Amino acid sequence: MLYVSVLRGRAFDMIARYTHPEMGRIWSDQRRYETWLLVETAAAEAMAAAGIVPPEAARDIRERGAFDIARIEEIERTTQHDVIAFTTAVAENVGPSARWLHFGMTSSDVIDTAQALQMREACNLLLEDLDRLAAAVSARAFEHRLTPVIGRTHGVHAEPTTLGLKLALWYAEIGRGVERIRRARAGVSVGKLSGAVGTFAHLPPSIETDVCLRLGLEPAPVASQVIQRDRHAELLSALAITAASLEKFALEIRGLQKTEIGEIEEPFAKGQKGSSAMPHKRNPVGCEQVVGLARLVRANCQAAFENIALWHERDISHSSVERVILPDSFLALDHMLRRFTRIVAGMVVYPDRMRENLERSRGVVFSGTVLLELAKKGVSREQAYEWVQRNAMRSFAEKRDFKALLLADADVGAVLGRDDIERAFDLDEQFKHVDEIFDRVFAETGISEPAGPAEPIGSLRALR
Repeated sequence: MLYVSVLRGRAFDMIARYTHPEMGRIWSDQRRYETWLLVETAAAEAMAAAGIVPPEAARDIRERGAFDIARIEEIERTTQHDVIAFTTAVAENVGPSARWLHFGMTSSDVIDTAQALQMREACNLLLEDLDRLAAAVSARAFEHRLTPVIGRTHGVHAEPTTLGLKLALWYAEIGRGVERIRRARAGVSVGKLSGAVGTFAHLPPSIETDVCLRLGLEPAPVASQVIQRDRHAELLSALAITAASLEKFALEIRGLQKTEIGEIEEPFAKGQKGSSAMPHKRNPVGCEQVVGLARLVRANCQAAFENIALWHERDISHSSVERVILPDSFLALDHMLRRFTRIVAGMVVYPDRMRENLERSRGVVFSGTVLLELAKKGVSREQAYEWVQRNAMRSFAEKRDFKALLLADADVGAVLGRDDIERAFDLDEQFKHVDEIFDRVFAETGISEPAGPAEPIGSLRALR
């Protein structure tokens, strides 16, 4: 049975524009059979070294072993068994020594060990993708380390933050994604040659150890007929979490690109069209695609969980599923990473609009700081909250400047002087720990802040 992908056709062509060509090759039928032959050759050489098969047989398998996909498919139409079709096609090229090909092995010894090589190779490409994305995010984070933007909780203005801090948060999450995929890569980088039910009835464990050593894998400590699928589920979980992180990042850009917010846009290329009906449209289609594909990778993760439970020592219910979810998940996530890296690198930022939005709430976003200033002066928290809230509500209702209302409030004025109130609205004070946060996030990257002193941000008034 060949690899089947729900991403074939137009969808596959769309994803292929951003997917690394090597990722497609890893999950091609050609590469699948290449890895099968690699396992068969390593097994023959290990058995020859142990005196189980003649050395000349191992040599013939190594030197003459070859296959033609059309021939394999022709044989499989009769055998209805892909590994038998493969070994038969290879045997036609090897000649008499082919009686030692696949000696003492079962199909899953080949399939699962070879698939481990493919998954490891595909993980390596994803880790390279993540490195490139991390570099793009860190560059934009330092660029906008002190670019003020309103923070939003529940979709409502909360307190000021910086665009750099938003991106630093992404960077840290990407790092956790890297560690998950590394752990999952180690978990699936195992092979097995323990036979039909895992008892090593026909080959000693030393052959499995030798083959895995030759292939750079770890031998599974124990297996049934198959390597246990909790390993694969862990890998798909790592991919799904990474996809969900990308979805989160892309969703933030989409939200900030709304017309009424207008703080960030994904890049819009010259000649690009946003709508067949509305020439003015610049839609976040790249981010929307990332969000959509994350759903696919998550769904594949669920299928991987279903593959864990197999009847007794093995059934085949997982096999057809993996021929879809493994290539599709790797191809989709590779595409998502590469496309989102381009989006981050070309992301258009509108600092003036960010400042305009920050001012839109007339200063009430500094209410928490004013509350604390009153508490420091001895006012109870409950009393301070009441004074600050009533002025904030007046600011909303009467569309008046919050700071001006505080300065005119007799209760507040009896406790806080003008300098105290001005300090509560100072963005430099709000962001005084940004550098420390950046040091914590980027300490291990070797990235330093741009040369030259950072310009002070100043108060909200200075931004106007």
